[in-house]
Amino acid sequence: MTTPTPTKNTNAFFLQAGISFAVALLTMIFAIFYLPVDPWIRAFLGLGTMFLTTSSFTLAKCVRDAQDDNYVVTRLDQARVDKILAEHDPFRSVS
Repeated sequence: MTTPTPTKNTNAFFLQAGISFAVALLTMIFAIFYLPVDPWIRAFLGLGTMFLTTSSFTLAKCVRDAQDDNYVVTRLDQARVDKILAEHDPFRSVS
């Protein structure tokens, strides 16, 4: 039984994700700013963009925490199995 090693994201992947998020957010803000509509519609779209941005960070944090919890439980289960196997002596008499 081998425990799965957690995958580690590379710095390039982290940079790409950060840049794509920044480009998407800045593009949305630019589009809202230059949209030819009334100010209240612009404000509504701006609040929607802000809400979407904060909820995406919250969702990412929840997914990360769920994966961390699952990894800890898997490691605890593996430690219990390793302990049982270490204590098991196949040559011990059962009587």
